[in-house]
Amino acid sequence: MYEKFLNNTRLRRFTVLGLVIFVLFLVRDFMTPMLLTFIFTLISVKIVKFIQRYIKAPTFLLATILYLIELCLLYLLIAKYSTILIDQVVSTYNSIVHFYQHKDFDSDIVTDFISNYFKNHNWQDKVESGAGIILEQLQNVGRLAISFIMSFILSFFFMIEKEKTVLFSRNFLSSEYAWFFQDLYYFAKVFVETFGVVVEVQLLIAIVNTVITTIGLGLIGFTQLPTLAIMIFFLSLIPVAGVIFSCIPLTLIAYSTGGLQTVIYVLVLIIVVHCVEAYILNPKFMSSRTKLPIFYTFVILLFSEKFLGVWGLIVGIPIFNFFLEILGVKIATKKTKTKKTEQPS
Repeated sequence: MYEKFLNNTRLRRFTVLGLVIFVLFLVRDFMTPMLLTFIFTLISVKIVKFIQRYIKAPTFLLATILYLIELCLLYLLIAKYSTILIDQVVSTYNSIVHFYQHKDFDSDIVTDFISNYFKNHNWQDKVESGAGIILEQLQNVGRLAISFIMSFILSFFFMIEKEKTVLFSRNFLSSEYAWFFQDLYYFAKVFVETFGVVVEVQLLIAIVNTVITTIGLGLIGFTQLPTLAIMIFFLSLIPVAGVIFSCIPLTLIAYSTGGLQTVIYVLVLIIVVHCVEAYILNPKFMSSRTKLPIFYTFVILLFSEKFLGVWGLIVGIPIFNFFLEILGVKIATKKTKTKKTEQPS
């Protein structure tokens, strides 16, 4: 019975796949650090391999230099941008205080309005609800920051011992239960190949978003564009939602720079960039790199975002291609079609 199970490749692989899905469901709370670690490692491996085409240097040295450069960029971004953001918040607060203290401003009207509003509404529940929402969002930001740091460290440890880690992992392929790890390796290889294409597409989209947004901010009248461009690029690596995340700091800076009119310009710019990314760049780039029709790509992105959230925009296409490979569905391209027509009957 056991030997028959091992010899039935299709049944065996579907059993292993079911077990993998079950384990991933159990550890779904750790999905964010797992995906971040995978993305950081994949990007680092591709960058190091690209450099090694021209410079024959050990992976350990190149990985160390790469991560040091990334840390320096993050430090400059946080140190410089946080100062700018704090200054803009203070400036906005001072502007509001100055507005209310202005001699032409009738404070009694506002006081009466606030007093009547609190009398007619259950303000205590609203304050508690608002405070709860703010606290929950702060906790989510904190969890994301911790996941980001841990994933960055884990990917660094993998890169500095890449050869040693790969050699050690290969021992599982020749163990007593080699069939299980060979099937895992097969699934991982299929998923990584497609996922690598998706990460490359997201990097390309991030670059396009950064260029468009930076040019738009320059036309609006923003200063210190290099710092803002770095922030926009990092946020654009988060599919679709990254454009929305940049809305708050950019609107604060816009209000301090040119008032409400500039805020409206920035919001229009963000909406345009968001629509271009979600409905043009993402489906088009994904379909061109994954050889899927734009219709299929668009539908997959819609459903994966609905059921998997923001991460679905990244893992949706790899999961779909993953199941195509398992089911034996071959994607016919124009080249393969022309080759078939050229063959004599």
